[in-house]
This record gives sequence, structure tokens and C-alpha cells, in this order.
Amino acid sequence: MRKTKKLILSFDKIGMEDLQLVGGKNASLGELIQQLQKKKIQVPAGFAITIHSFEYYLKYNNLHSLIDDYLNKIDFEDIVSLRKNASNIRQFIINGRFPEDLATQILNAYRDLSKNYDENYTDVAVRSSSTAEDLPDASFAGQQESFLNVKGNTSVLTCVQHCFASLYTDRAISYREEIGYGNIEIGISVGVQKMVRSDIGVSGVAFSLDTESGFKDIIQINASYGLGEMLVKGAITPDEFIVFKRKLKTAKNPIIEKKMGHKTKKMSYSSIAQDRVRIGPVDKLLQTKFCMTDKQVIQLAKWVQEIEDYYTEKNGRWTPMDIEWGIDGISKKLFILQARPETIHSKKENEKTFSQYQIKKGIHPIKCVLEGIAVGDKIGQGKIRVLFNMDGRDGGVDPKEFKKGEILVTDMTDPDWEPIMKKASAIITNKGGRTCHAAIVAREMGIPAIIGTKEATEILKPGQEMTASCAEGEVGKVYFGKVEYEKTEISLDNLYNTETPIMLNVGSPEQVFKFAHLPAHGVGLAREEFIINNFIKIHPLALLHHKELKDKILSDKIAKITVGYKDEKTFFINKLAQGIAKIGATFFPHDVIVRFSDFKSNEYMNLLGGDYYEPKEQNPMIGWRGASRYYSEEYREAFAMECAAIKMAREEMGLINIIPMIPFCRTVNECEKVISTMEAFGLKRGENELQVYLMAELPSNFILAEQFAKHIDGFSIGSNDLTQLTLGLDRDSSLVAHLYDERDHSVKILISHLIKVGKKTNTKVGICGQGPSDYMDFAEFLIGEGIDSISVTPDAFYKTNQNTVKSELNKMLSK
Repeated sequence: MRKTKKLILSFDKIGMEDLQLVGGKNASLGELIQQLQKKKIQVPAGFAITIHSFEYYLKYNNLHSLIDDYLNKIDFEDIVSLRKNASNIRQFIINGRFPEDLATQILNAYRDLSKNYDENYTDVAVRSSSTAEDLPDASFAGQQESFLNVKGNTSVLTCVQHCFASLYTDRAISYREEIGYGNIEIGISVGVQKMVRSDIGVSGVAFSLDTESGFKDIIQINASYGLGEMLVKGAITPDEFIVFKRKLKTAKNPIIEKKMGHKTKKMSYSSIAQDRVRIGPVDKLLQTKFCMTDKQVIQLAKWVQEIEDYYTEKNGRWTPMDIEWGIDGISKKLFILQARPETIHSKKENEKTFSQYQIKKGIHPIKCVLEGIAVGDKIGQGKIRVLFNMDGRDGGVDPKEFKKGEILVTDMTDPDWEPIMKKASAIITNKGGRTCHAAIVAREMGIPAIIGTKEATEILKPGQEMTASCAEGEVGKVYFGKVEYEKTEISLDNLYNTETPIMLNVGSPEQVFKFAHLPAHGVGLAREEFIINNFIKIHPLALLHHKELKDKILSDKIAKITVGYKDEKTFFINKLAQGIAKIGATFFPHDVIVRFSDFKSNEYMNLLGGDYYEPKEQNPMIGWRGASRYYSEEYREAFAMECAAIKMAREEMGLINIIPMIPFCRTVNECEKVISTMEAFGLKRGENELQVYLMAELPSNFILAEQFAKHIDGFSIGSNDLTQLTLGLDRDSSLVAHLYDERDHSVKILISHLIKVGKKTNTKVGICGQGPSDYMDFAEFLIGEGIDSISVTPDAFYKTNQNTVKSELNKMLSK
């Protein structure tokens, strides 16, 4: 800290070395202005009211001993005690008087700031900036107060007093006690910053990692109309954009995911002076549009990356950032409003163990009663406790009745709720998005939360035993009763390097970031049908031709799903490309093998509008599926969209590690037809490093392997269908299940032959079945034959790694 007793300092005169003088928020803003404005990163001007001002104010009003007395009276196990004593402290601070010289300096600084904008009293944000806030080892974000659209001398001074007082809010005192920060060492500074007119523009938050998994190669942006308070409080669900860092400077469009939010309300300036801000509706048309253009998203992502790079270099270690930003509705310019270190996943960077939670699926179905956005990946259980407020008014339950281990169910939370939230086994809210208050606090506390369910307080009844699961991807699920689940602890130190690359089978992009920590050599199988089923949900031909059907109900459903996109075709291509790209980015630059859609006709029929376009087959398992669809007149235009999605992910998003794979290809002639059709739709083998793989799952693929190898770059053995078709079994029939075994000699003869052909023709051969993880002898067989790669589901990675190490050792010893 600089040895100065200055009461006021301009942002351009301070930096991170002044943290103990001006608090984390102000120090970071000063650092940005001094160091990063040269890189065209724009930060609104302002000034800091230093810690000395706060101390001067307390001393002038004789408040130090009084505050200590009230702090010592608090029983931290009693919410009422905390609330009462904290309220008394705040009231004494707010009722204090400013020393005349301090008030004069504050108002002179405000006058000088206003002159920069040719105004007598410009509109400013008055924000608290604690000395313990925004530190790398603790997140005090949101603990103290901020005031927006403040204008005029009296208003500025009043808000400064309230910021001083907010050092002693219930949540701030409780949080400091919980993490062991003494109240005496904590001071507070206040920042006064020119407002950006995002009230008539757009604002939001950005993180330089994935907030759920800690995956470091993406930038996550949440955005909504108006001032950012609505987003932080969880009153709306924002638009979400994910940008791939490693292609940020080189790809035409590095945005690998876009999700439309539910932006029905916004906060803007109020015409009533004492109100400062108001909440109003968002225009219906704007609700159906993304609130940022791709160009704006990319510009913001580049700034976020530059800020992260700067702090990483300055700190000598990876420093992911949590950033607030706004787009001025008048100038249309982008501004960075705050930047703080992310404090949850950065602390876990060097952890060598991870936990996996999994719901046990028994013979009896479990009932999911509610879904929302999953925060974290844990599972929580307990009795439901519904709370609507923190004081028990309007017939609500008094918060002091909340018991440790109960599930907190509410409309939405704010920082005052934190003393209760830390007692909960899980948190479920009606409103909010991934970066709302409830989500941020739940992550920090390690509590599973299901956000934005819309109707939790109506459906879930007090006293019910429930299970809240965030272990099943991006969708959090609430189940009746205490559902059985298992928790597995895995140490990365127990994973070994193997000569045979181990890859992953990835079902849905929703969960993929959480698998990035596994030392996998890419993805051996990603299924397009998972993306279509979860993100698109509509039969591709119904998308293209639903208007011709004159089915108004179908058309209305499709219009609702495709909102925000130019047309239905654009929706399909973009959604599929984003799902593929998300998987491709997670494992870049390793190969990610993406199988074209392989729905059977009965599965396609289950998609919206599918009953109009699908035949009723007696045995769809061996009917119109895979390759036979792609070149057919009936399905060709739908396959064109699949090719366009692959092309977009590879060429626009820069993910050339994506390799398309053809499934269920019966003959060599059919393989040639598909390759020709792909080329007609812009996917030419060999062009822009494009490889094409074949799913080897039919006996014909193995018998005629040399002929197939002339048209492809690799085989991936699908042992499930191969075993089924070699032994003539229905793999779904329990009557013949005892005969199903991929280790059958006939199956192994075919696999052995394919691997030999692969060596001869320099064509890669991998396997993407469960066998190598389930059966040690099968793993030994594959490795003995010289398989090029083994691909398994993430939950089988550890076991497969162990089996592979043993098999490779046995192979070496046998020579």
C-alpha cells in the first residue's frame, strides 16, 4: 500500500498495489485504466473515496467502539441476533455527519468528473469497494451495496454513507465470520464512476472459464437488456454465449454456443429522481432476439481474454476473471465496468482428485417432478422448506426456522439470504440464470442448485423429502423422495500414460466440459442424434416443410423452438454446429469423431413432426437407418443440413479436429454414394484436412475392409451392432441376452481381420464399445492385435486406463 493519507484518488492514479487503500473493485478499475486502455479497452472514468475517508468518517462520529460492542453481541447461530445487531450498526453509520473537508473533496471530485461530460451533475454509479473484496482467495462480490443512476450532490453523499454502512450488512458480517476474516482488519472504500447508458442498451457478466466445470478454454458471456442488476438478481434468464479462446483470433466465428434467454423485464433509469431506477417490460419483439450481435460478442470476448492474460502475467499464475460490462445504448460502445479474479475454480486448478455423482437407475422408475438449470454437479437431499422473504411477512415462514440440511426453495435470492443458503443441502429457485446470485453463491459454497425452474414454489410442498440432482448435465432434476445415488472419488495420480490412446464416447454436449480434466486423447464417438434430440427436438424434414402440412399446432411449436433465428434451416444448422463444436473445442486439438445421425425410423418418429415423414417398419434396427438415408431422395436435403453443420464447425469455428463418421454403411457402393453426397454438400475428403471415418459395425465392413479402406481414413468398431449382427441377436431382447458377448470367437475373428487390414492399408482402427473396460481379457485381445485406440464412456475411463496398462504390460512380458 502506498503511504498516503489522501481521501480521494482518481481511478487513473491507482492500481492493484493500492488494494488496501481503495479496495479490490476500485484498485482493479484503476489497473484497467492505467494498463489496458492502451489496448482500446474502454473503462468509464471515476474516482475512489479511500479507506482513510471511511476511517475519518467513523472517528468523526465516534463510531469505532460502538461498532465493536454490537459485533461482540452477535450470536452467529441466531439469525435474529445477527439481523438486529447489524441493523443497529448500519443505522448509526447512515445517521452520521460528514466532516466538512471530506464532503468538500468528494463533491469537488464529482464536479470535475461531471465537467468531463459537459454536465453539472452527471449520472454516476456509487459502489462499495471493500479491502477484502475481489481477492484471489475469497469472493466478497455482492456483499456490499451499489447504487445506480445517482445524480446531484446530496444523492452522491447519501449513497456514500449507505456504502460505508454496507460493510456491516448481515451477509457481509456472516461471510467474514465464516471464512475467518476479522472485522477489525476490514475497511471500505467507495467508487464513484460515470454510468454507461446500458439502461437503454445491453449489459451483463463474462467469465474467462466455464463457471460450472472450471474448463479454462472458453469465455462465457451472459447478456440482457438494460442495467445488469436484473441479471445478477436472477429476475430474468439472460442470453448466453460461449466463445472458444483458442480460436478467438483466427476463426471466422469462434462462438461455439448461443442460448436464447427469457428476457421479459429490464432495469432502466427512472424519471422519478428519488427512485433512480425502475423495472419495466421488454418489447415483445426484442424478447425474441439475441440482445448482442456476434460481432459484439467476439469483441467482448477478446477484451476478456486480454484482461485475463494481463492479470495472469502480473500474478505469475493463471488468473481467470469475472467481469461486468455494458453496451451504451446511445454511443453503441462497449465498456468494462468491473473486473475481479474468479475465486472458485482457480483455487481448484491443482487439485488431483475429482468426484463423480451418479443417480442409481433401479428396476423401478424414479419420478422427476421439476427441471431447471443445474449449478455444480452434486446431488442434495432433504426436506423442502419454502421461503418467500427474509422476515416471515405475508404469511411466509420465518427464516430462523430453517434447519441445516433442508432444501431451500424460493423465488430468487439476494445477498441477504446467504446466512440461510449455507445451511441448505440444495437450493431451488423459480427465477435466475447461471450467473445470478443464487448460482454464484451455491458454486462458492459447493451446494447443488437448480435455478430458473419457473414453478418450484408452486410444485414443491414444505416437508416433502426430495432429491435435487445436478449430476446429469446442464439440466437439474428434482426427484420425489431420497433417490439412491453413488459418489466416486477418483485421483488423477492413479491414471497412467498408455501406449494405446484412450478416447471418450460423449453423448451430449451439455456435460462435455466436465470431462476436460481427464487425460483423454480426444473423442472416439460423438453422436449427432443426441444433439438433435436434446437441442433441436424437431424432425429435420418437418423443420423444412411444416408449412406445407397445414398443421397449425405443429407450426406454432416449431416457431416457438426456433425463435431468434432467421429461418428453420438456419436454426438446425447452427444448433447442430454449436453442439458439435462444443465437443470439438473441449478436446482440441485431439481428434473428435462425430457420427452422422443414426436414428432408427421409430426414433425419428418420436421427434416433433416425425410421424409425417417416417415409415412404420417391422424391424427398424436393421431398416432405414444410417448411410442409406443420406443419399436417398427422401432424406437427402436433411443430410445437407448435417453436412452444413459439420462444415460450419470446422471452417467458421476453426475446429478442423472434427472428423465426420458414416454409420451403418452396408456396401462399398453405398459408401461411395455417401462420400459423393458429402462432397456435393461441401465436405470433400482431403480438403482443409478433412478425414472421413466409417463405423465398422456390419460383417460386410470387416469382410470387405480393404475395399472400404480405399474411400475412408479410419474405422471405428461399433461392437454392439457388430455382435448383434454377427450372432443374429436382438440386443434389446432379454430372451437371448445370455448369448450376447462381444468376446465371441466369431466377433474376434472379424475384429482381428480389420486391424490387420488397417495396418496393411495405413487406415486407423479404433473401437468405441464398453467391452475393453468391462472385460480385462477383451482389452488384452485388442491391444495384442494392435488396436489404434480405445474409446469408452467417461465413467469407464479410470477402469479402462487400469485395464489398458495391465494389458500393455502383459503384452510386453509375453514377447
